[in-house]
Amino acid sequence: MQAIWRFWRVLETMASDILRKLADNSQAALDDGVYDVDADSHDLQKSDHNLMTEIKDAAHAAVISEIKFASPSEGILRTHSDPAGIAVQMIKGGAKGLSVLTQPHLFGGSPEYFIKVRQAVSVPMLMKDVIIDKRQIDAASRIRADYILLIQSIFQAGVVAGDLNHNGSSDCYGHNMLDDFIKYAHKKNLGVLLEVHTIHEYADALRTDADVIGINNRNLDTLEIDINVTKNILSEYLKLHPATSDDRVVISESGILSPADVRTLHSFGVDGFLIGSSIMKSSNIQEAVHKMVNSY
Repeated sequence: MQAIWRFWRVLETMASDILRKLADNSQAALDDGVYDVDADSHDLQKSDHNLMTEIKDAAHAAVISEIKFASPSEGILRTHSDPAGIAVQMIKGGAKGLSVLTQPHLFGGSPEYFIKVRQAVSVPMLMKDVIIDKRQIDAASRIRADYILLIQSIFQAGVVAGDLNHNGSSDCYGHNMLDDFIKYAHKKNLGVLLEVHTIHEYADALRTDADVIGINNRNLDTLEIDINVTKNILSEYLKLHPATSDDRVVISESGILSPADVRTLHSFGVDGFLIGSSIMKSSNIQEAVHKMVNSY
């Protein structure tokens, strides 16, 4: 056990400063009680829409629009305002689902914002956060999220040191811990969007029980964005595994600034598009979503 622990501590030292900062921010939020939200006093209901079916059957671009007021790379995106009103405008624009940031540090989100949106809309909702602890998954269940985000590099880099059981011993490492978090989310009746950035992460993700695969065009080591990341991953995987068939929905994330970007990504073979910053910075959110949805 000690040898395994030392191995993961070595990997942890290799994690990027940005990954470590993201994980540290989540730990700070946990320590501050951000996720100890009491949702019992609210009449919250999960969506009765099947997001996967709606994405696959969409006549136009299947957009998951994201509510976030800040980002590590761009700072403040929009003055903090009515998240429920923003959500309604996004749905009117044609979004199939919503992603809501609940991480307060760097992203300006909160579980309370999620609750306000959950009360206002009936579409499927993703709790977007840097999840390093099952208490965050518990919070997602309480606020009636339909999906959570798990970031594969957070687990593979060893930034999450271990999930402590009741006797204080670390019982999950790396891939095993990721599988454990996915299983735990499913027990809580939550779907999992597993985020990847490399061909190796993508191949590993397809071996998990994650419900959706999200390809992040942003490199979390550098914060640089290139939408060709999606193309390179999907085309390279197809070359390596031409006979492989997997019917899971694939979402492209980050760097989607225009309808032209949506069309380009669609040509790469993705099923849906998670779009945040470009919509949140728009002066007309409904119209911004509408343009993305009607890209093709």
